[in-house]
Amino acid sequence: MTKVVLIEDDADTAQDICAELRDSGYIVDWAEDGLTGLERARAADADVLVIDRMLPGMDGLAVIDTLRREKIRTPVLVLSALGAVNDRVKGLRAGGDDYLTKPFAVLELVARIEALLRRPADTAAKTLRVGPLEIDLIERSANRAGREIELLPREYKLLEYMMRHCEQLLTRAMLFEEVWKYKFVPDSNLVDVHMGRLRRKVDVSGEAPMISNIRGEGFVLRAPD
Repeated sequence: MTKVVLIEDDADTAQDICAELRDSGYIVDWAEDGLTGLERARAADADVLVIDRMLPGMDGLAVIDTLRREKIRTPVLVLSALGAVNDRVKGLRAGGDDYLTKPFAVLELVARIEALLRRPADTAAKTLRVGPLEIDLIERSANRAGREIELLPREYKLLEYMMRHCEQLLTRAMLFEEVWKYKFVPDSNLVDVHMGRLRRKVDVSGEAPMISNIRGEGFVLRAPD
């Protein structure tokens, strides 16, 4: 079975994560501080590490940096309430493979763990690719077959979420919850407006379309045939 080491000092957050991961079939080893977590990460034959950035005893980025200097290459998902670009860059450059900003939906955390597990071992997971489409998770930039795509912050979030869930039908309710963090579905065409702008940037004239609108259901991002 897949094993996750979780290093998180907030008990409520940790318990929610542990419950969802165990329900999904994972073995979870939880540590509440950085020093204990470092020892667990060293000793455990873990498949993924989930590490909060701000920890008692030893900062989460220091834990990651120590593991990387010791040649421990286990994929790391960084959790943090710090969501600015510079904060994400620091987390990824310290050796994190992905960065999830609090508050988050636990289901997204599970999906990101699944994505980390699908990546080949020992690769620097700083980009996402779907066919000719690529985004840089550090620079938060995007290109399609080398053509730079200028994205507004919300468009980038929308594209990143779709790329992490490519080939999957994403309803407007899912997009409102995961991209806008709404806990309800407003009576608004907000998703459609942003999706229209994004489609015009990703699928320009002469290129095979990658974003499809499934009428009455939602949207799908697919690699072109």
